Amino acid sequence: MDPEQESPASEPQPTESGADTVTQDEAQPAAQELGRVERPPAEQFQGKRRLLLVPLMFAPPAETEAGASDGQAIYDRYWDQVRTQIDALASGLGGLHRIYHESLVDGGQEGLDYLQMAYRHAHSFIQVRFHAGATLEATESIDLITETLDLQRCLMVPFTNDQVAARIQDWLAESTRARYEYIAGQIERTLQPDETGLLLINERHQVQFPPDIEVFYVAPPALDEYRRWVQNWIARQQQAEAAAMQHAATAAPEPGTDEDWPEESQE
Repeated sequence: MDPEQESPASEPQPTESGADTVTQDEAQPAAQELGRVERPPAEQFQGKRRLLLVPLMFAPPAETEAGASDGQAIYDRYWDQVRTQIDALASGLGGLHRIYHESLVDGGQEGLDYLQMAYRHAHSFIQVRFHAGATLEATESIDLITETLDLQRCLMVPFTNDQVAARIQDWLAESTRARYEYIAGQIERTLQPDETGLLLINERHQVQFPPDIEVFYVAPPALDEYRRWVQNWIARQQQAEAAAMQHAATAAPEPGTDEDWPEESQE
């Protein structure tokens, strides 16, 4: 699967549809979702800072793989529903002012160009709102995000020394904490009173939002549907790998048979 997402932490569970709002005094680190998509009363949040939180999901694999077209249809439907909900929420909250996106180290047109290469669905969604006047903000530190990615790659290599593995794990945990603190700081510095921001970030993020920000977690119906599809896809891949390993084990020649040795060449 091609990632349009990355990284660890708590994963909220969706309701049937919609987005909900909850202050950070009520829930940290992630907001809860609303039961229905309705325009929130603007006067209720007047003067406050507001943040719409959209979970980034992995894109499905290429359609050459079995069942991938079903996943793509659900994935496309998810983004269509996200657009509908964001438009409804932003309209009720007085418009969309700032956009934040994980992995984005540049704002403005440079950031939009990066999204076009790396996050196709998010780019088409953000581009419309960017040209409508929303500011695309630099969201991450290039040093912190590259450090985190390098440490993740290190952990993909088998270690022969447990102490080295533990130190790398600790370093990654610290780097990840600093990364998400930086994102929270960017939002804190740039989102102004009576503004609405939009953050697109992986579901397992560890961002602790400033306590005075009202967070709306956007969870359209297709989100839960896509989660189930991904779980089933992973299960199918694991079953296929197990079957392949079993077949290889049964097809291998038994030790000590003539098949272990090449035939002698004829002079």
